[in-house]
Amino acid sequence: MTFQQKNITVSLASFSLILAFFLVRVFQMIQNDTFIATNVFRLWGITIVMAIVTTIIGTILTHIVSAIIEAVRTQEEPDVEDIEDERDQIIDLKGTRVTYMVFSLGSLLAMLTFVFGQPPLVMFTALIFSGLVAQIIGDATRMYIYRRGF
Repeated sequence: MTFQQKNITVSLASFSLILAFFLVRVFQMIQNDTFIATNVFRLWGITIVMAIVTTIIGTILTHIVSAIIEAVRTQEEPDVEDIEDERDQIIDLKGTRVTYMVFSLGSLLAMLTFVFGQPPLVMFTALIFSGLVAQIIGDATRMYIYRRGF
């Protein structure tokens, strides 16, 4: 696995877990009639902090563990190839384009919830949801393009 593929895998796994946590908490709030501003704001904060922390720590740990495994396996110092060429940049741009398109569609749907008379909390929660889904779909697109071979 290349350096970029490891980063994408970590991001995909962490955002999938964060999305699952977010959905479980939102459904719990809806079932318990605690879908109020303070609980939702706390959930947003937790979600954003989790996204930052898990991505950073997951990426660092993944590269450390893979370097250790490579060093043990080959009995020599591992060579980290973190060079990004034009192909990697194009793949990243394609994934970013997909991410932005999915988030734009999610933003439109979130605005429609407000138009149909839902409270603003629903709209903003839908925006956070669409951001998480967009990141997951963008990462999956990047991984697919890497696996396909460009």
